[in-house]
Amino acid sequence: MSGKSSQIVRAGERTNVEGKPVSNKVLLSVPDNEFLLMRPHLKYVDLPGHLSLHEPAQSIEFVYFLNRGMVSQVVVTKDGRTVEVGVVGNEGYVGAGLAVGLSRSSVREIIQIAGDGFQMRGNDLTRILQSAPQLQMILGRHSGLQAMQVAQTAGCNRLHDIQQRLSRWLLMTQDRVDSGALPITHDFIATMMGTDRSTVSIAASALQKKGIIEYVRGAVNVMNRRKLEKSACECYTVIHQFESDLGLQ
Repeated sequence: MSGKSSQIVRAGERTNVEGKPVSNKVLLSVPDNEFLLMRPHLKYVDLPGHLSLHEPAQSIEFVYFLNRGMVSQVVVTKDGRTVEVGVVGNEGYVGAGLAVGLSRSSVREIIQIAGDGFQMRGNDLTRILQSAPQLQMILGRHSGLQAMQVAQTAGCNRLHDIQQRLSRWLLMTQDRVDSGALPITHDFIATMMGTDRSTVSIAASALQKKGIIEYVRGAVNVMNRRKLEKSACECYTVIHQFESDLGLQ
């Protein structure tokens, strides 16, 4: 992109037709003429914690552009076990398959940290993409990021210990929530990481003893970001650098 179309609009300078301000980075980076095509179809929604936006194998009926909060992308096995393979905050959007011609997804997409954003019908987005090349490119780049994140997370889950994985997960969560206070429980972290609560509690206790985090009921406070980065495996750096290269951070 070049000229005016390459400039990211600042948060709050765009709204939907109801006047709700936009702070999603995808919606802020779309050129004015293409955003105007999307604007009538952006419905403001509250996104409470643990709300399922999409279930495995379902058609992608809606896409979501988060202003605040975070979505976990979770693989669910036949026997009901789960593990998180990706996360989405206001840097991206939920329903990324549509940008590359896929109408279904194999993952559950669930609100992990409550927030708000905009809902849009998938068929409206698909129609708009036919006359919005910059939007197509931006969404395609996000789809590429998601694929890389899934691959890196799969390797991380197999090769790195629980303290490294927890540190990486907390960093990625903090990046998207933009706060040192993360409203999450050990039980929910364990579900996302595909392990049990006691394993997460041991890892969290080790980080707390080092003064890196502080756990209070229902929340984790990041006390020392620099030490948390040192505690994480290289997977966080790889993912974060890829996001930065694509202008998603």
